[in-house]
Order: sequence, then structure tokens, then C-alpha cells
Amino acid sequence: MAIADSEEETIIYPNEEYKRDAHISNIEEYRRMYKRSIEDPEGFWTDIAKDFYWKCAPKNEFLKYNFDISNGPISIKWMEGAVTNMCYNVLDRIIDNGLGDRIAYHWEGNEPNNRKQITYSNLRREVCKFANVLKSKGVKKGDRIAIYMPVTIELVTAMLACARVGAIHSVVFAGFSAEALADRILDANCVLLVTSDGAYRGTKFIPLKDISDAALAACKQKGHQMLACIVNRHLNLGVEEADVNNNPKQPLIKWNPEVDIWWDKVMKTASDYCEPTWMDAEDPLFILYTSGSTGKPKGVVHTIGGYMIYAATTFKYVFNYTDEDVFFCTADLGWITGHTVNVYGSLANGTTIVLFEGTPFYPNPGRLWEIVDDLNVNIFYTAPTAIRSLMKFGDEYVKKYKRTSLKLLGTAGEPINPEAWFWYMNVVGNGKCPIVDTFWQTETAAPMITPLPGCTPMKPGSATFPFFGVVPAVVNNEGKELHGPAVGHLVFKRPWPSIARTVDGNHERFEMTYFHKFRGYFCTGDGVRRDKDGYYWITGRSDDMLNVSGHLLSTAEVESAIVGHKAIAEAAAVSTPHPIKGECLYCFIVLKNGFEFSKELERDLKKRARDKIGALAAPEVIHPVSGLPKTRSGKIMRRILAKVTRDDCELGDISSMADESILDELFSTRHKYAFN
Repeated sequence: MAIADSEEETIIYPNEEYKRDAHISNIEEYRRMYKRSIEDPEGFWTDIAKDFYWKCAPKNEFLKYNFDISNGPISIKWMEGAVTNMCYNVLDRIIDNGLGDRIAYHWEGNEPNNRKQITYSNLRREVCKFANVLKSKGVKKGDRIAIYMPVTIELVTAMLACARVGAIHSVVFAGFSAEALADRILDANCVLLVTSDGAYRGTKFIPLKDISDAALAACKQKGHQMLACIVNRHLNLGVEEADVNNNPKQPLIKWNPEVDIWWDKVMKTASDYCEPTWMDAEDPLFILYTSGSTGKPKGVVHTIGGYMIYAATTFKYVFNYTDEDVFFCTADLGWITGHTVNVYGSLANGTTIVLFEGTPFYPNPGRLWEIVDDLNVNIFYTAPTAIRSLMKFGDEYVKKYKRTSLKLLGTAGEPINPEAWFWYMNVVGNGKCPIVDTFWQTETAAPMITPLPGCTPMKPGSATFPFFGVVPAVVNNEGKELHGPAVGHLVFKRPWPSIARTVDGNHERFEMTYFHKFRGYFCTGDGVRRDKDGYYWITGRSDDMLNVSGHLLSTAEVESAIVGHKAIAEAAAVSTPHPIKGECLYCFIVLKNGFEFSKELERDLKKRARDKIGALAAPEVIHPVSGLPKTRSGKIMRRILAKVTRDDCELGDISSMADESILDELFSTRHKYAFN
């Protein structure tokens, strides 16, 4: 990669070899296409929509919207009146283009060498069979289906079967508690649950069927009865017999013949063709619950037409997808990243996708790179938290594998600090792979601010520029738009095709969350800095801003300064009460292997924050821990850390926490480092 240094930032230019095969190979072409997407959105997206199958093509008002609640209810309509089917477009259309024998999915199980694959033609056959199973159980257009499964081809099959018959799927991350699953079933009024007998994540057993049983019992107590619970034999667990006293090596599951049905049993007799149910472009495709920390779960609704064209288009350009590329994203299918890049956006491009059930660290921290070599992965996409966690183990687990097939690397989920960015490029990417640092959310459904790898000069840590059709702005606390270099709140001025349409069953909550604070804008809830070159730098959630002695600091800035030290793998900064200053910085750190915490290291870290940002950024407390509390999608739960600093054990809803065992360490070690 070509590197140019300036006093302010490092700029890294795409190499000439990569540009030769790029869809967009120079920044002027990006600017021309972007300009058209803003000035003529109907013409721009109509041309893209022509690549898809429409039973009735878009012909009425292409886009109709209101972003200002002062003018009435918030409303967004893209291509309303057009008729299509998502499943048909990601399977039948691809097969009709001659790609039926292409591998759609390589599946890598939790255990090494537990793998299988499926072609587009065979995937369609399985999807049609399961669609017919759903119909045989009484599922009809508009019904809601809950899916609670590990990352498997069967999970994708269930999602696409819902899309084929016009049902709305709600995928719940396999690992949420029974209470969290029940809350989501009840909130969406789901009529049927699809689950598995159990799963392993690393060495941890997840009793999915038991959790599902408890969730359904909770739903029944509240008067909600399901049509059926369809159970996939993922681990082939036995059924507990009331009159048999045994002690099996594997756990047994309970069985309720009134509601429980084996997946394989009903699939054996199902027809392998199902005519698609034709849907309006504005009909809902899925509901996905955001990983909010407190309160009632928030079901974000995405619709078919706009999501289809935007998910497919972002996948094509952001990853510079070319025919026969192998794509590997580590995201779980229970999150929006998994929905868009592991299912809909990728399949719509005819991609071969790697699905990975396990964790990056099992059976050792080289597992991902082993998969990359085995399957000749070309595009690799993961979260910054995974990168920082892998950095902790050093370079040896990466360099054990060649990774010569890699052409492009990407990140999503949170801002990436420059140190992790360079490690990712130089160690994982052998110094030759561009990095697409993508900003998006559950509500946006696909990347919004992102480099395009063949043309965008990259600044490590910056998401760079808006994607086609996206109009970002920076506003201050009063909602005044700021121009030129600025720091403030990130908002969007107009809709893009895949914008969420509502919060399921609560449109008022949708309006209050995203449109009330800054009238006329969609509010992301994220802070942002725009530099003199127009690059956007996401500074973290606006509510994660740190108020120290009356000055605002961003968590991303402070944490990036700390993680820049060679001994630090991860850092999380929160604000906590101080008897003199009012508030002060309290920083939790995770050390890399081979390093120990000491007074000298503590002084170095404080000095580093002071030198990089200013005296106010020096943490009052540095608290070493073995791990940080994170949501199941890998985001640091700073709300929990703030409670720890106050020795407040009233944690609220922690159902989204990936590993609750870390809490004991956080609270029990606090007294060693805190000042009160």
C-alpha cells in the first residue's frame, strides 16, 4: 500500500494492482456517482433496481418521505407498489443466471474439521421444503416467526423460507436468556419458534432447547400460545425419558409432543418446490431487536424492496465483490451485520460465503486464519474488538498461516483505533490488503460511511466518506448544522433505501428515538468529527461522552491513546464521581500476553493520554482486568463499567451480556485501584 504522511494524519492510498480490478478505481468516479445519487436518487436507484426481479416493477412515486415530526408523522416509502420477493431474488435469480452449482455456503462448525457446504440449487431446494413446512403449520403472509439457532445453514434456510412465504422473521441471538427470548417472542407476537437441540461455543454448552422450553412456558403464562416449535438436531441430543434412569455423556432434552416437532422429520416429506409469495416493496422483511441495555426490547423493522437494493449494492461496492470471491464475516446471524453481509446482501451478488459457528479463540487463537487458508478466503470482515483481542496473543498465531488469498479486510461494529488498524493491515493482511472501516447500525441496515477500496485514500481510524445516497451532517447540541471541520452529533439529512421504517408496534418510540432530538434529521446517537479533508471519524456513542471538569472527551479518543501502548490489548474509559473535580476518568485495561501491571506502566499510560490529548485526558484510575463486559455482538458495556466504578451492584438488565462471570472480578478487584 502507498503511504503518504502529513503532519495531521497518515493517508494510505490503494495500490495500483488492486485498483485494476476495482468497480470504482479513482476518487473522481466515486464523486461523480455520489453526486448523481444525491441529485437524482430516483434515477440512480431505478438503474440499480433493474438488476433485480420485479413481478411489478417500480413505477409510482419512487421515494416519499417526511423526516420532520413538526410536519406530521415520520414516514419513509421507497418503491411502494412495486412487487417482488426477496428469496426469489437471492436464490432463483442467481440460479437463473447460471450459478446454481456455485457453493453458496461453506459451513465451519465449532469443532475443527466439522464442516459442510451447499450450492445455490441445493439451498433453494432446502428453503422451499422448509417454506412448505411452515405453510403446513398454518404460517401465512405477515405472520412473525422467531428463530433461535446457532450459526448454521439451517438458520439461513429458516430465514429465507420465511421470506419466500411472506412471513417476517425475528432472529434472536442463540445465547440470549429464556427471559430475553420470551420478551422478543411476545413483543413481536410470533406464532412459531424455530430452534436447535443445543450448541457449543468453544467449550461452553448452550442448552438451546431448554432455554426455548422456558421461554415458551413464560409466553404461555402470559396467554401466548405458539403453533409449533420446530427443533433442528444440531448436536443430535437424545430425548429425556421419564422412566429411564441413565447418566449420558451428552445432556438430554425434554420433549413436548403437543408443540415440539423435529426439523428432519417434517423435511423428509415436504415438497421441494414452493412458489414465492409476491410482496409489496414496503412489506416488512424482518424485525431485529437492538441490543439496548435497559428497558423494553426495541424491534427495528426493515422492509423488502429498499433493503434488497441497498444491501446488495453496498456489498458489491464496499467489498469490491467480483465473481468467485470467497467472503468470510465472523458476525453472528443474530445481528444486522450477519443478516446483511452473511445472507441477503451477499447472496444477492451470488457470493460464496463462509459461515462460522465457533469463536476466534477455539481451539486456539489461530482458528480464523486456518479457515482463511483452508477455504482460500478473499474478503475478511470482523469487529475491532475481535482484532484487539487477537492482538493480545501476538503475531505468531497469524503468521503460522499464509493468508495469501486475502485481498480485502474490513471492520464494523465500533470505531477502530489506528494501532489495531495497522496491525490488521500489516500482520493479518501482509501489508497489501486495503481496509474498509465501515460505519453502520441496526437501524441503517448496511454501511453508511465507508471507504471504497479501489479509490478511497484511507486514514487509519476514519470511516472516510458517505456511501451513495447518504447525506451526513454534523450538528451541535442545539441541532445547528456545522460546516467544514467540526465536532458534534452525526445525523443524516434524507432517507436511504434500507433505513428502518419503524419500531415494531410503537411508531411513537421510533419517532422519539431517531427524529425528536434534532428536527428534520435522522439522529444516529453517535458523535463524529469531520476533518479538514471531509473525512468522518466516529467518536463513539453520544451518551458515552466523558464530562471531565466541565470538558467533553470522547471514549474513542481516550481509549485509542491507551491502546496505543505496546502492553495494552483493550481499554474502556468511563466517567466517575470525584470529590474535588466532580467527575474524573476511570480506565479499565486488558493487558497483552507477556505483560504485567506495574506503577511504571500506570505512569506511562497516564502520560500517553496526557501527551496525545491533553492533561484532562489522563485517567485518575487505571484498573487492570482479564476481560471487559461486552454485549453478545462484541460491544463494550460502559454502562456496567460505570456501575463498577461506583460499587453499584444494581446493574439492571444484563441479558445482552456475553459473559457474566467477569462481573465478580470487576467488583472484587475495584478496591485495589479506586480512590474511594
